[in-house]
Amino acid sequence: MVTIPKQLEWARSLQAIAQNGLAYGEPHEYDRERYEQVRRIAAEMLTGDDNAVDLDAAFAREIGYATPKLDVRGVAFDGDGILLVRDRAEGWWTIPGGWADVGESPGDAVSREVLEESGYNTRAVKLLAMYDRNRHEYEPHQWHVWNAIFLCELNGAGAGELGYETDQVGFFEREALPEPLYAEGMRRLIGRAFEHKDNPEWPADFD
Repeated sequence: MVTIPKQLEWARSLQAIAQNGLAYGEPHEYDRERYEQVRRIAAEMLTGDDNAVDLDAAFAREIGYATPKLDVRGVAFDGDGILLVRDRAEGWWTIPGGWADVGESPGDAVSREVLEESGYNTRAVKLLAMYDRNRHEYEPHQWHVWNAIFLCELNGAGAGELGYETDQVGFFEREALPEPLYAEGMRRLIGRAFEHKDNPEWPADFD
C-alpha cells in the first residue's frame, strides 16, 4: 500500500470542507469568501502558489456534496490473454478505463471507456472489485478515487479505431505482460483479474 502524504490528506479534506460548505451551508457572503479561501489554500498545498490558479478553478467546478471520484476499468479476455492498452502520452500499459460520466450507468461507462481506448465493443457482465485507490500501489492522486473493475465480454471479432489517449492495444498472457505497466497497483490488479478468471464463482473484492 502506498503511503498517502499527510499534506495530500489535509488538502483533500480542506477542499471537501470548502465544497460542502458552499453547497449545503447557504453561507453568508462573508462565509462564502472564507470557504473559497480554504479551497485556494488546498490548491496551493497541492501545487505550490505559482500553479494553484488552475487547480483552484477545477475545485470551483466541483459542486454538491464532495464524494470520491469513480474510475471504471474493463477486464476482457480473449482465450488466455487479457486486453491491455498503451497510453499514448506516457507509454505505459494498463487495463482500459477512465472516469464515469454523469448520466451513465456503471456498465455503460465501462463499455464506453473500453471502446474509446481499445476499439473493442464489450458488455459488462460482472463486478470483479471495488477498490479504494489509496489502499493499493498507485501514486497519490489529488482526488480520492474509487476503482470499479468489471469483467467484460467481447462483442464482435475485431478492434475498431483507437482513441486519442492510446496508441497500441493487445491481448497478453499472464506470463508475457508488456512493459512498462502503469504502477505496481496495475500489475497486482492484472494478476487478480487472472485469478478471478480461474475462479469465476468468486464474489467481488472490495476495499
